[in-house]
Amino acid sequence: MSGDRRVRWTVRLGSLLIRALATTWRMRPHDDEPLHEARRRNQRVIFALWHGELLPLLWQHRGENVAIVISEHRDGEIIAQIAESLGYATVRGSSSKGGSRALIGLMREIDSGRDGAITPDGPRGPARVFAPGAAVASQRTGAAIVPIRAAASHSWRLKSWDRFLIPKPFARVDVSYGAPTVIIADSPREAAEHSARLQTLLDSVRGS
Repeated sequence: MSGDRRVRWTVRLGSLLIRALATTWRMRPHDDEPLHEARRRNQRVIFALWHGELLPLLWQHRGENVAIVISEHRDGEIIAQIAESLGYATVRGSSSKGGSRALIGLMREIDSGRDGAITPDGPRGPARVFAPGAAVASQRTGAAIVPIRAAASHSWRLKSWDRFLIPKPFARVDVSYGAPTVIIADSPREAAEHSARLQTLLDSVRGS
């Protein structure tokens, strides 16, 4: 079987398994009213989430006109196609550098009217270290960064760099939000200096 066919079959099987599993989860959002208020004001947002909590958060915000940055490596291709099957637009590449092609693509998506999503420790880590891409995108577009975390009552953890979280069937999945934050700065370099503060904000949100 060719590499492309293997990816297609992996995506089909993965999408079916994820949907079958996720439909059993009991999703419980917490502190999401500021997000809803921002959307009522037509304020664009950028979800910032740790890579290891990606799966339940993809499910939580499926079909909401969100563009997400996904890496270009082979595993990223599978994740990207699964995300697209859930209604996401995908931007390929790393967002770790302010001038990257992926970051420019994300800003274009936000300017066109979508919300955005970034895993600031992706695609390869180090885990839970906040790269500056989200801060730069907020400074350039005016979109508010929304820290978002997930925790499950029962779950599996992959033996990967990010200890990828997979909630078990019928698990309670708590999705928690931090306050929307717009980065005000005179330059992308100055915006990037907010990364440590944003890491603290994301870590302060209840998660796994």
